[in-house]
Amino acid sequence: MIAIIDYGMGNLNSVAKAFAHVAPDAEIRITDDAAVIDAATHIVLPGQSAMPDTMAALNVSGLRDATMQAAQSGRPFLGVCLGLQMLFAHSEEGDTPALGLAPGRVVRFARSLHTEAGEILKVPHMGWNAVDIPAAQIAHPLWAGIASGSAFYFAHSYFCIPENTHDVAGTANYPAPFCVAYGQRNVFAVQFHPEKSSAAGLQLLKNFTLWNPSSF
Repeated sequence: MIAIIDYGMGNLNSVAKAFAHVAPDAEIRITDDAAVIDAATHIVLPGQSAMPDTMAALNVSGLRDATMQAAQSGRPFLGVCLGLQMLFAHSEEGDTPALGLAPGRVVRFARSLHTEAGEILKVPHMGWNAVDIPAAQIAHPLWAGIASGSAFYFAHSYFCIPENTHDVAGTANYPAPFCVAYGQRNVFAVQFHPEKSSAAGLQLLKNFTLWNPSSF
């Protein structure tokens, strides 16, 4: 059973529909019930909006502890968009403490970005961008069938800087490389929206439904 954590925010229905497409035989539950999250075989933490609002909603919902326990349980756990940023200790967006499950911080893109050719890059970073997979992470089960350089869809103004760089499972350039995928034991989280990322995104979600972290 795949539990999509419903703490009052996030793109829940589109994520659920994408999972239903790639795993038609799976039970998919959008839930605000800690007992359901505890019973799930796979857990998904989606995120959308601003970090202060998101963390406040998670705390008010009473699901912070259930989320923390799920991420530390050894079961497959997937963070999506702000669900990646929430894993880290602190975000400079609203000077907000996050979950602290991974050492590192979340920062905003510089207000003036441009390529070497002088092209101005807007913030938020929105649209398709290529994701590069480090050689040490190319064999991760969630990248199965996905080539390094595949394009995924992004919509964000902040990005994470993990302290443990060996856990960075994917990067993109805007214009410098930044972390867009993070993998640690049973946790895998991405800055992009796999549910909006066509074939490559659906492949990643399918891989997640098949993932057994104990074997990797």
